[in-house]
Amino acid sequence: MSRTRPTRRHVLQSAAALSALGPLAALVPPAAAQERRFAPEPGAWRRFEVTTTLNVADAQGGARVWVPLPDVDTGYQRTLGHDYTSNGSARLVADPASGVRMLYAEFPAGVAAPTVTVTSRIETRNRATDWTQRGAPAEDPAVLRAYLAPSELKPLDGIVRKTALEATKGAGSSDVEKARAIYRWVVVNAHREPKTRGCGTGDVKGMLESGNLGGKCADLNAIFVALCRASGIPARDVYGVRVAPSAFGYRELGANPANLKGAQHCRAEAYLRGHGWVAMDPADVLKVMRQETSDWIKDAAHPLVAPVNRGLFGGWEGNWMAYNTAEDVRLPGSAGKGTLGFLMYPNGENASGRFDELAPDAFRYVISARELS
Repeated sequence: MSRTRPTRRHVLQSAAALSALGPLAALVPPAAAQERRFAPEPGAWRRFEVTTTLNVADAQGGARVWVPLPDVDTGYQRTLGHDYTSNGSARLVADPASGVRMLYAEFPAGVAAPTVTVTSRIETRNRATDWTQRGAPAEDPAVLRAYLAPSELKPLDGIVRKTALEATKGAGSSDVEKARAIYRWVVVNAHREPKTRGCGTGDVKGMLESGNLGGKCADLNAIFVALCRASGIPARDVYGVRVAPSAFGYRELGANPANLKGAQHCRAEAYLRGHGWVAMDPADVLKVMRQETSDWIKDAAHPLVAPVNRGLFGGWEGNWMAYNTAEDVRLPGSAGKGTLGFLMYPNGENASGRFDELAPDAFRYVISARELS
């Protein structure tokens, strides 16, 4: 077997890649300096206990709160049960339209320091798609129709349809090729904006019309989902929270389980014929590009980014818990008449109106996780 000696250019490129890794470079053996590893593979289940504790600071004569529950049972997550305590009246409820389940607690006037604690036990594991294999079980046609339909934040006509045609121009005719083209388009044209509050709002039409495709996961993956639907590919956002560090050493792809403030994360799935529901997460590619190092990496082929870019088309890491895939959610018992674009945060209200769910310190809720043996 012949071997090519590294040129001075190759050596300089390797040195530059190590420099870009900053303090992470120490974690990368010299032989692997060209590229980090990110390759989730299905394997053993991990069991977690996830606890949300919510305290109402200003009940104003009465308050109501809603806490999302992990409501997904699939090949990558199993829900084992929930426990909850409260000094108010608490019960499990569901939005009749979307079916999404949550814990609802009411606190009448006079309840001192309203509080509720919810603990959910789940099992989760990595996902990866074997693209050489086909024959996944068929999905219910009604489910596929639902995830081809527009939502309030994801219209499929006008500029969304126009952008979908642009993103898939030149792609092959298969849904895999179209999904890959859309994924690539999002990574190339959108960007992570750290100043966006929470995970963003997911207003796809507004972002495309403004031309500002900066945001966070609920924005960036919403673009991917909407463009897929507009291209005839069933797709959905999956709303959840990171519960553990990444096993691959990426700081931005994990969380501190002792305090999951700000760890909410929206992922995506596309239904591809022959493969079923396939994991997708272009938003996390953009997060690594923007925030994994002190420098904003602009090239998805960068050795720090490339394995994540490959791995998150068809896979994701099981250090994350899914809540639901619901859109246009109504909170049972709420005095408000509108809907939520999605349910990924605790919500609450008093006589003055809705609390700010994106301000966990002011709203006073804490989420933590513990891995069980």
